[in-house]
Amino acid sequence: MRVNFDTQAELGLSVTEATTRAQIISATIATIADHGYRRTTFSKIKERAGLSSTRMISYHFTSKAGLMQAVLSTVSETKTMFLQHRSAGVDPGDRPANLRAHIETSVAFLRDYPECVRVLVEFGANADDADGWAMTSVLVSELRVGAVHRQLKQGQAEGAFGEFAPEVMAMSIAQAIDGVAAAYAADPSIDLDRYGRELADLFERATAPTGKS
Repeated sequence: MRVNFDTQAELGLSVTEATTRAQIISATIATIADHGYRRTTFSKIKERAGLSSTRMISYHFTSKAGLMQAVLSTVSETKTMFLQHRSAGVDPGDRPANLRAHIETSVAFLRDYPECVRVLVEFGANADDADGWAMTSVLVSELRVGAVHRQLKQGQAEGAFGEFAPEVMAMSIAQAIDGVAAAYAADPSIDLDRYGRELADLFERATAPTGKS
């Protein structure tokens, strides 16, 4: 699967303008992944994208904040679409099955979209950038824990999950996936499918109602 670019933002643009916009976003993702958020400059993006001038970036995005918003939105949409695609056969009302699908597909995302993973880590670590997008921390938090937190609370209300603090469990799941990401970065030969299954097994037991674990 490829990165999903925000087509809504491209409405009203010519084919050439839409292509250039997507090219800039793709180059920015690659540059952040390679050099880190703080060392990513319009000059580096220009070189990566093969543009003639940094003014082309300013033309399409006006400011760093506008570009970072487009980049983070693109990465967020890519991850959301990946999770939805991999979970297509899961009953939306089956909370434990959806939790398992979220964990397993989040781990699979580490392998299939390594650049996007690095970008999300960089955005999370640099959410305080005064020149960046003001909503960065909100969107990163939503991707890491927000959706899972809501699933856990809804599952508890329906009796599908046991008693626990959903915010603590959601953060624990996110931290566990982060741990797999760190392990994979150190050793790309690890079996991510096994990691995903075993993490899903672990949290299935941890969230089960009393007597079902």
